[in-house]
Amino acid sequence: MTPAAAIRSGRRTSHRKSAPKVAQSKLKIRDLRKTYGPVVALAGAGLDLSEGEFLTLLGPSGSGKTTMLMMIAGLTQPDSGEVWIDGKLATYAPAHRRDIGMVFQNYALFPHLTVFENIAFPLRMRRLPEADIAREVGRVLDVVRLPGVGDRLPRALSGGQQQRIALARCIVYRPSIVLMDEPLGALDKKLRDQMELEIKRLHQELGITVLYVTHDQEEAMIMSDRICLMNDARIEQIGSPADLYFRPLTVFAADFLGESNLFNALVEGETGAEIALRGPAGALIRVARDPERPAARGRPVKVMVRPEMLTLLADGALADNVLDARLTQVILVGGVTKYYARLADGTLVSATALTRGPVAGVTPDSPIRLGWSKASGVILAGAERPR
Repeated sequence: MTPAAAIRSGRRTSHRKSAPKVAQSKLKIRDLRKTYGPVVALAGAGLDLSEGEFLTLLGPSGSGKTTMLMMIAGLTQPDSGEVWIDGKLATYAPAHRRDIGMVFQNYALFPHLTVFENIAFPLRMRRLPEADIAREVGRVLDVVRLPGVGDRLPRALSGGQQQRIALARCIVYRPSIVLMDEPLGALDKKLRDQMELEIKRLHQELGITVLYVTHDQEEAMIMSDRICLMNDARIEQIGSPADLYFRPLTVFAADFLGESNLFNALVEGETGAEIALRGPAGALIRVARDPERPAARGRPVKVMVRPEMLTLLADGALADNVLDARLTQVILVGGVTKYYARLADGTLVSATALTRGPVAGVTPDSPIRLGWSKASGVILAGAERPR
């Protein structure tokens, strides 16, 4: 078998994403831990990454996401735990034997080599014949929609084009897993938005398995099949973007991903399919009962309601939950308008609505009523007692 055939064997014969009956595990992490003296960089992390999945490690700086990525890549050694790739233990395997591709924030292209030679580099390291190299480089240039730039130097390309070339160099040898460490961090917003969709397209068309690192929640929401939210060197929650946004498990998850109203409340009891709570300014709050989120009577909790779930109620209009407040500010943000108000006890509440024209009839310090359905509230553990 030729080196070129060896690269092609064991890979998908079709690059279009298929839907296997049972998703095979590409990566398993078990109890991975790393410390630097007294500083815990990663504390006992564990996750699974399936064939063809796009999973994002999301979290603030210092949460442990890049540390985890470096240990998976073999660039950092863990203190304990295991890394399994394609069913093989790879915890201490050298980086070049892990069949992993990596895309960095700063592109890491060779400035003195042409685009063709940059992409061809990993194939030359694998000693492929020149004809196979030319064919594979041409193929990935078409995939990233940059045909005809092979003879240019990286400096002749824009930042977005350079990142596409870095991605092409990563996928040209068809690695088992592609790792991306904040690859869009150096781009301006417009280019970043374009590249988010480009990477999502490549993932869908090629069916590649991606582990992506970012601190940008919008990137994570747009591109990911699942998100692994990290906080303080630990995994806070793993789930789909919808899971984390609409059903966060913790106050950190609710507060980090998107905007949220977080009310201190006290559980008063259950009535059929709903839970009654006493919230800020003595307001009665009703939340749909969730068997997975027990709420014992007398227990202090947080109640999360996303701003877009709140509605400014007209006089006489009814809702499951109603708060009387005074408007403090109205901010037009293009396609949405944000309303900020305060309750009698000083609690700040925000509501977001689609902008349908200039706001009329609403002035600062005017009384307003905010309402939402009981299905829109989420009970989170751990809170102060409401004042």
